[in-house]
Amino acid sequence: MRLGKAVAALAVIVAAGAGAGLWLTAPAPLPDEHWESLEAPDIANGRTLFYAGGCASCHAAAGAEGDAKLVLSGGLALPSPFGTFHVPNISPDVSAGIGGWTLADFGNAMKRGVGKQGEHLYPSFPYGSYARMQDQDIADLFGFLLTLPASANVAPPHDLPFPFNIRLAVGGWKLLYLDDGPRVDLAGAGEAVLRGQYLVEGPGHCGECHTPRNALGGFVSGQWLAGGPNPEGEGRVPNITPGAQDMASWSEEDIAAYLETGFTPDYDSVGGSMVAVQQNMAHLTAEDRAAIAAYLKAIPAR
Repeated sequence: MRLGKAVAALAVIVAAGAGAGLWLTAPAPLPDEHWESLEAPDIANGRTLFYAGGCASCHAAAGAEGDAKLVLSGGLALPSPFGTFHVPNISPDVSAGIGGWTLADFGNAMKRGVGKQGEHLYPSFPYGSYARMQDQDIADLFGFLLTLPASANVAPPHDLPFPFNIRLAVGGWKLLYLDDGPRVDLAGAGEAVLRGQYLVEGPGHCGECHTPRNALGGFVSGQWLAGGPNPEGEGRVPNITPGAQDMASWSEEDIAAYLETGFTPDYDSVGGSMVAVQQNMAHLTAEDRAAIAAYLKAIPAR
């Protein structure tokens, strides 16, 4: 009798724990009304955010050039230690892309990592950075994306082995790592540094490549922008804090010029995956490039 009661009590505890775990890790979209009070999209600002975020670098077809980069048909394969992710179509096509999405659908994907069907999105889509974006900027970006050409291309599904193909586990990852606070404390910094912080930590999502990750794919604490293994498996991504040899010798003007032209102070040229990043940064204003440079010189050295 006593054993039966103990087993029953244990079952209740386990069920309660499982229920609490599911509640804590369930997708948590913002309510629709959160997005209803925003102003009409500023398309020009949306274009700026499009280039700051390098949307075409992942979502355009591989090898696309010129205007073809504005066709965000998806399909690019992103290899990772967890399997291969395939980038989705985010063109205005109603069926294959996001043409049938509402601002709430788009905003919740960007800031909460929740898909249109209420599912967890994998953090290969860098919503861990986009969570820092202002709501109106999200609306402006969405408005700009809807002005681009539509594509009916259907991207392949992700190719992930067990257990990484279980989306439920992404909720646990979010519980550990999804945070919309600043990556570094720059309280009291000037306007340019704070603008640079917003661009780098938010839409620019620079840390997604330049910060080392632990075995669960979360950023290693205290190593913001300190470089590490390439998440796509080849080579290393450099340290871009003031503690890196190159960055220590570069002035803010050198960094801003590099982002505009692709040339280092020693007249070497940008290479690897940074080529696409630099090409996107060249579309920003000189003030925004200078702000990014000011931020990179202001963060802690690693």
